[in-house]
Amino acid sequence: MIFVTVGTQDVPFDRLIKAVLKEIETGTIKEEVIVQCGCTKIKTDKMKMVNLMEMEEFKKTVKNASVMISHGGVGTIIDALNANKVVIVCPRLAKYKEHTNDHQLQIVKKFSDLGYIIPLKDPNKLSSALEAAKIFKPKKYISNTENMVKLIENFIDNN
Repeated sequence: MIFVTVGTQDVPFDRLIKAVLKEIETGTIKEEVIVQCGCTKIKTDKMKMVNLMEMEEFKKTVKNASVMISHGGVGTIIDALNANKVVIVCPRLAKYKEHTNDHQLQIVKKFSDLGYIIPLKDPNKLSSALEAAKIFKPKKYISNTENMVKLIENFIDNN
């Protein structure tokens, strides 16, 4: 099963969902596809569309996925990496009114540069990303939270 999630923003991410639908229609994707689609209004019987999942259902779906296709949200990316999933990540872009700015470009670049994800800047190239996913071995995700806490504690102790 492929799990697609586009986040919970109040604007749709139709470009990504249409790209997934195209790959189903062309036969590139043969697996079941579950989409947490947020406020997207696309209707199809080719994918299971869920507006918003409860956290337990979300985590279970991540666990059961063979591959995840996601927007560039840090929380979703980290959830997938913690579950040792191959993640294809496509940033939402301001020019398409999918977000207020392009910070997801930086997120995708950083996670890609670190070897954690497969970046997808253009959803029309999803078939290539899916092919890369067959052999991609993401680096083991290492959280930097502990280091950040130590930095903050040291700053507080010294001021």
